[in-house]
Formats: sequence, structure tokens, C-alpha cells
Amino acid sequence: MDRRPAGISERYPAQLIVPVVDMLAMVAGSLLAYWWRFGTFGMHERFWLATAVMALLVVLLNVMQRGYTRWRITRISTLLAKLCLVWAVVAIIAASLIYFAHAAERFSRLWVGGALVISFGISASARVAAQIVLRRARRFGRARRSVFLVGPSAQLLQVGKGMRNAPAEGYSIAGVCRMTGEPGAAELDQLARRVVASGAREVWICVPLEMGGLVRSIFYVLRHHTVEVRFIPDFRGMQLLNHRMSEVAGHLAVDLSVTPLDGLARIIKRLEDLVLGSLITLLIIPVCIGIAIAIKVTSPGPVLFKQYRTGANGRRFKVYKFRSMVVHQERNGQVTQARKGDPRITRVGAFLRRTSLDELPQFYNVLQGRMSIVGPRPHALAHNEYYKDIVESYMKRHKVKPGITGWAQVKGYRGETDTVEKMEKRVACDLWYIDNWSLWLDLRIILMTIYKGFCSKSAY
Repeated sequence: MDRRPAGISERYPAQLIVPVVDMLAMVAGSLLAYWWRFGTFGMHERFWLATAVMALLVVLLNVMQRGYTRWRITRISTLLAKLCLVWAVVAIIAASLIYFAHAAERFSRLWVGGALVISFGISASARVAAQIVLRRARRFGRARRSVFLVGPSAQLLQVGKGMRNAPAEGYSIAGVCRMTGEPGAAELDQLARRVVASGAREVWICVPLEMGGLVRSIFYVLRHHTVEVRFIPDFRGMQLLNHRMSEVAGHLAVDLSVTPLDGLARIIKRLEDLVLGSLITLLIIPVCIGIAIAIKVTSPGPVLFKQYRTGANGRRFKVYKFRSMVVHQERNGQVTQARKGDPRITRVGAFLRRTSLDELPQFYNVLQGRMSIVGPRPHALAHNEYYKDIVESYMKRHKVKPGITGWAQVKGYRGETDTVEKMEKRVACDLWYIDNWSLWLDLRIILMTIYKGFCSKSAY
């Protein structure tokens, strides 16, 4: 048995310590803000109640945003971004409660703002300090977890390379056992002795799927030891989507391709679309009226262009755009992508396409629930039929609602896809977005779209 004492990060995990730090930060921020506003630390009962509510909201929202998990491998910038989003949402909720409860006279707005700013500063500083201390300790060989690797040489090299590329996670190799086939009883017993002698805290079984039977043998031979065992299957060559472990019908399952937008995440995503979509729709009504008049005056035909696209789970829906081309008929039902200098595009249409203003009617699709503000851009049905057999995992884009903007668009992969390589890059961005979805990522994409996404040289 391994009798070495556990490291400080194992005895006091972030999932237990950081929520307490956040709550104490809110209390300290409230007291300091109260002293700044009223000149005393003797806070009134109703202010203590407000502090408790804000502290609970901070912890709850952090849990929802997974702000207390994956602490070893999350970058400081990501931790602070999630924290900033949480505090911003708490500020909105606090302001809304005070407004609708008509309690503005009972609570100082300066106190609320000061408490949130100060507590955010304390929590953010604590996270930065903790990460700096942990990274410094790992650089000197402390606060690390020793790992014993088992598997074929090719897989071990890949895992070892990943560990070297992520030193902040704090893993180190304590030993290696290379296996090419099913080992015998003597080899397995020797493996168990080597694991114990290495002092490793974890054993990682790194094998391709076809060697899955080896996992049970290794797991069985280590049954008398307290070392942690992880199975790291080799999925190279497979485009995974939100892969994770789950339990279905009483059986443990490895999810290879599932949507992350389920349960609570689905509700949050829909609320985001309804709230932001409604606000944006109200703001753009005058712009839409002006565009409609310009289209009607400069070229004959309808104001809106309607076309069927593929939505979530493969369901078809009718997408709306401002018409940017002259009315024409495609041959044999084909859909020809717009190209630079395309004679079909009107003068007003060229401006609309270059600035993406032709997409504004799609906010109606968002309110309908058929699209989302952020998601993979919907392609024409003919393009789906063409690319689904050429680009691997192309149709997995449709596991979520299509969006008005997306990760591919803000990364520069928009406009004409005249080569398979361009479409592959766009699809890779879409799948990355689906696999890494969060409310913060959506807000980031929206801000990036406002900053640089409306105008593009590749949009014509």
C-alpha cells in the first residue's frame, strides 16, 4: 500500500475550499462597502440578508458554470472570465430584485456596487494567488501526482507528450510498462509489483479500443492496491463530440457523440436566446425597416429571401434573410454559392452581405425557437447532401440549433467555401464550439461578432 501523505491540493480540493473563499469574499466585500458608504462595520440585518443571498447566488452560478471543477487544468484567464460572468449575472439579479421589490430606498446602490466590486477583487486575487502558488510548487516537483503508464509504445508516447505539453496539471511519470498483446499471469504480477515500487498514485491504462480486454486484466491484478486506475482509450481518427462517461439503463457507457445542450444547459441556452433575441429585435426594427425600403426601391421582387435549411437533429425549417440578389431560378434545383463579383448580387445586396445585415431577419427564427443567436451556420440543403460524404462528422453540426453567428465565423471561416479544406476548417470550428459550449463562450462569440464579425473581406 502507498503510505505517502497526500498533497495539499488532494487534502483540500478546490471543489470544497473555493466556494468557502467566494462566500467569505462576499462577506468581506459587503462589510468594506458598508464601512465605505456609512462609516461603520455594524451592518444592518437587511444588508446581512442581501449579502447571504448574493453569496449563495455566487456559489450556485459557479457550480452551474463548472467554476469549481477541473481546477488543475484550467487556465487563470478562463477562471477569471467565468468569475467575471458570475459576478455580472449576480449584479443583474440583485439590481432586478431591488427594482421589482421597490426596495431602492432601503438599499444603497453604492453599497451593492461596492460589495460586488470588492468581493470580485478578493475572489479573483485568491484564484490568481492559488494558481501561481500551485504552478510554482509543481515547477519544483511539489503538489504533483505520479502516474504509472501501461500500454503500447505508440499510445504511451502520445500520453507522455500530452503530459509534457500541460505541465500546469501537475502530473509526472513514475514508471512505464510497454505491452503489445495480452500479458500472462507472471507479467501481470510483475506489473503490480512495479506499480507499488514506483510509488505512483495513479495507473493510466492507455490502449486502443481493440485491446480493451487488457483493461480488465490490469484492473484485476491491482485489486489489492489503493492506487487510482484510469482508462485512457485511444480514439485517434475519430471525431468525438462531448465525449464523457454516463450511465444508461443501469450500464456504464462511454459517450462518443452526444450533445452538451441538454437538461439545464438547454434551458439556459433558450433563455439566452429569448432575452438577448428580444432586446436585439427591438433595437434593429428601425434598421430593418430602412433596409426593406432600400431593397424594394432598388430592385423588383420580395424583400425577404426564404430557403429551407437543416436545423437541430436534422429537422428542416425555413430561414429568413433580406434578399441580396436579383430574382433568378437555379438550374436543376442546384444552389450556387455567391462568388466575388457575382452578377446576381444587387448593389444594396452587396452592402448587406458584406456587413452581414442580410442576416437580421433570422432573429425572428431565433424567437421561433428554430435557430439560436450562436451556433453553426445553417447551410443550404444541397450543400449538406454534397459535403456529408466528403467531410467526416459533417452532419454532427446539426446536433444543436444553427446560429446567426458562430465560432467559425468569428475565427474567419465565413463566406464562400470553394474548397473542401475550407469546409473542413469550418466544420472543425463548429464541432469545437458544440464540444465546449458554455454561456460564457456564447457571450464571448457575440462580443467578438460585434467587434469584428459584421464586416468581412470573404463575405460577398
